[in-house]
Parts: sequence; structure tokens; C-alpha cells
Amino acid sequence: MSWKQVLNRSITYLRAKMYCIILISLLIITSVLAVPKPEDKKDRTIDRELSSQEHYQDAEHNVQYDHEAFLGEDSKAFDQLPPEESRRRLGLIVDKIDYNKDGLVNQEELKDWIRYTQKRYIMEDVDRQWKQHNPENKDKVVWEDYRKLVYGFLDSMDPKEADKDDEGFSYKAMLKRDRRRWSVADSDEDDALTKEEFAAFLHPEETGHMRDVVVLETMEDIDKDKDGKISISEYIGDMYRGEENEEEPEWVKSEREQFSKYRDTNGDGYMTEEEVKNWIMPPDFDHAEAEARHLIYETDSDADQQLTKDEILNKYDLFVGSQATDFGEALARHDEF
Repeated sequence: MSWKQVLNRSITYLRAKMYCIILISLLIITSVLAVPKPEDKKDRTIDRELSSQEHYQDAEHNVQYDHEAFLGEDSKAFDQLPPEESRRRLGLIVDKIDYNKDGLVNQEELKDWIRYTQKRYIMEDVDRQWKQHNPENKDKVVWEDYRKLVYGFLDSMDPKEADKDDEGFSYKAMLKRDRRRWSVADSDEDDALTKEEFAAFLHPEETGHMRDVVVLETMEDIDKDKDGKISISEYIGDMYRGEENEEEPEWVKSEREQFSKYRDTNGDGYMTEEEVKNWIMPPDFDHAEAEARHLIYETDSDADQQLTKDEILNKYDLFVGSQATDFGEALARHDEF
């Protein structure tokens, strides 16, 4: 079982139990501002695979990998369209991918389009949150304004409740983490963020100078004994908590092997900060480029390393719902067609 498959079971920072008093006081706030709270399971890899499926099973090509890589979880949106309409819209998308307008789609254009569609939801999220935190559309959002909107409830909370550590989570700890992340995102050090800086704050994994913060936060989440390194028990405990005397599932046994063979590269029984960085940000593999190469290989009938619109439409079943179709959304958005 791949790492992506294992962590797709759920997404986490750590399980948090909401206190009844907090729930009541934050009901209105959370519905609008989405007060940060941990989730059940987090996929900690940054440059992650495009699908939870294995691309090849028993040496056979698994087309479902490509469908998920291109469509994601929004496949039903595409299914609502008749085949001919989907082909027509796919043709319009091909015109967008061909940004040099030479009538051909090369590997670089396809790779860029896949990356664009991967990040499109991030841009939309930044736009949404920028409007929430900056309704007057000022040039910058000031830290104190952000703090009051998101964490202002802490000012009137019982300090003991605010400090309470529930399974590794507390609101004060989250506030401290956000404060640190804000400072790193604040390139000009004026304690206020432009929209670009705000995007780096919200999605640090997408910005080069923010990635050390992601590594630090990952270390803090998993390193329970705070010794500056991650043991195999801490690594497994971040993704699996079995009952006493319960036999571990095969995927957990596989993760133990992954830790020993690939995560703990120096073989000392622990993951250092550098090893964690190599784990969540693998430096030598570009999934978008690999998928672009694969699509061209599967579609390029004349072997000239570039695709015509006809070649793409002839392989409609492969391209339908790909990331080139924005996880199905581009084909379903009537305003784009």
C-alpha cells in the first residue's frame, strides 16, 4: 500500500475534542471564519502523488490512476455531462492548454496546465479568505485584526481552558503557531500581510521560503516527547492507534518497513528534521511532469512528442476528468464554455 493510500484514510493535525462552552461561543464565528482546528488525519507529503491508485497493477496499466489524477474526487460532476458535450468542452480546454497557439500540446504545456489545476483551489481559497479577513479590500491585513477575528474568543476564555492540552492540541498553542507562521510570511516585517504574503501564510507548502515552517510544524505534531527527532513509534502513532492486543493491519507493517528502509536514511532509529523534510518534500520527483510524460506516451500516435487536438480527443477516455480538466470542474462550469 502506498503512502498516499495510507494517508488518504483521513487527514490530521491531531484529534481535538471541542468543549461545549467553546462550541456555543464560537458557533457563529466558525461558520464564517473557520477557526483553525486539527483534523483527523493529515497527508503530510507536500509533493504528493496525483491519485490514491497504483498506476500499474501486476504490470498492467491501471487507467483509474489517470482518471483520479485528472478528475480527483469530483468525478460525479463530469459524469453529469453527455459524452459529446464532454468531448466538445474537452476540446475547448485543449485550446487553453496550448498557450503558444501553435495547434499542438507539448509536454511543458501539459505539465504547466496540470500544475495550474492543482493549485487553482488554493487561489480560490486565498480569494475567499482574503475577502473574509479584509472586507474593505485594503492593501494589507494587520496581525492584530486577524488575531481578534480568529482567536479573539481567547480573551474571554478561562485561561485554564485556553491552555488545556487535549491530545496534543490547545488553542493557545495554535495561536502561537499561527503567530510564528505569520512572521515568516511577512517578508517586509511590518506585521501586516499583502495578499501574496497572506497566501504564503495560508498555504506555506506552496511557497519556497515557508517550507521550513511546514517541516517544523510537522516535527512538533509528531515528536511527542519533544526530543527533536521522531521515533518509529511516534511515526506510526501519527497515523494509526490500535487497540490493546490488536494485530496491526498490513499497511501499518508496511509503514514500519518504509520508516526503516526509506525514512530513517542514516539508520539510527529516528527521523531527524532533515529526514522529515526529505519525506514530506521529496526533492527529486515531479508528479505533474511524470503524468504529462505518461499522457503523451499513451496518446501520441505519431510519436512526435507533442499532441494534436485530434490525438487528445481520440483518447477521450484517458483525458476525461484529468487534472487538465480541473478535477472535473472546468468541464462543468458553464461560464467557461
